[in-house]
Amino acid sequence: MTEPAPRSRPTGRTRRPPTIHDVAAEAGVSRGTVSRVLQGGHNVSPAALEAVNAAIRKLGYVVNRAARSLVTQRSGSVAFLLTEPQERFFEDPNFVSLLRGCTAALAEHDIPLILMTAGNEAERRRVTRYLAAGHADGVLLVSSHAGNPILAELRQAELPVVSCGKPLGHRGRLAYVAADDREGAKEMVRHLLDSGRRRVATVTGPQDTPGGVERLAGYREVLAEYGLPYDERLVAEGDYSRAGGEAATDLLLGRSPDLDALFVASDLMADGALTALARAGRAVPGQVAVGGFDDSSVAPTTRPPLTTIRQPWDRISEEMVRLLLAQIAGDDPSTVILPTELVIRDSA
Repeated sequence: MTEPAPRSRPTGRTRRPPTIHDVAAEAGVSRGTVSRVLQGGHNVSPAALEAVNAAIRKLGYVVNRAARSLVTQRSGSVAFLLTEPQERFFEDPNFVSLLRGCTAALAEHDIPLILMTAGNEAERRRVTRYLAAGHADGVLLVSSHAGNPILAELRQAELPVVSCGKPLGHRGRLAYVAADDREGAKEMVRHLLDSGRRRVATVTGPQDTPGGVERLAGYREVLAEYGLPYDERLVAEGDYSRAGGEAATDLLLGRSPDLDALFVASDLMADGALTALARAGRAVPGQVAVGGFDDSSVAPTTRPPLTTIRQPWDRISEEMVRLLLAQIAGDDPSTVILPTELVIRDSA
């Protein structure tokens, strides 16, 4: 009877993944220095930072996020929370610009981003439960309406939060990054008036949002500056959607057919406004000059291309991430307001 051949044995050992101790030994620094580098590089000399990063690359070290979270009591991730219905995320290019910018800024710190929406009560409850349970170290909050309880709930959970735009009713208590909405609106309305227009109407943003409130305030201030009356018939509220801008423009044309300029508080709404004006037979800019706000990807594609106010989306994203990481590290909430820029195209 033939005996079975003996099983072959492995000729070498399975290589274990490198540890933080291996990185420290390779870099010639302490384990604590490596740890500080992995947590953002605070209080680390440039030479030590360079040595640790070189050792990480050489050894192929990968952070064990689960192990780190047990020690730091942090998840190692950040939430991007949009308090609008999901369909708005896919319609409005501003949200995509912010998400892309925040993702890129966090990637420099090796921090993943979780996209979350809370456009209704059920979603809000699920999101706040999830975040309060510690699944994210902080929240980048986008498009929060006045009175939305999610802000109070995030604060109660003691989560670091940075809002995109001034949080109505929470100033001084919440960090935020905003473009200078009021000054941007003023620059656009001045541009329309300086071109010889005198019946300047506006499609505002929602009046429970900071952009809606500030851009309308800028419009009113410039009318007063030029000695023109504020006429309610020249004002219609929109909802930052293309359909909302079209409906508001129809309303304005019905109430004030002699309007000769239109300041629209977002590019997406301005695109809808152009549709309404074309349907009414109004030439742009010949009969009605149109200005938008945002300089989103929509602006150069409208017919005619849209004169608008540029928001510095990349800088807004970078500053939101910077302020949030500073809060996570223990700093107090702070604010940043960034300048806007008039971009002149063919519509005004």
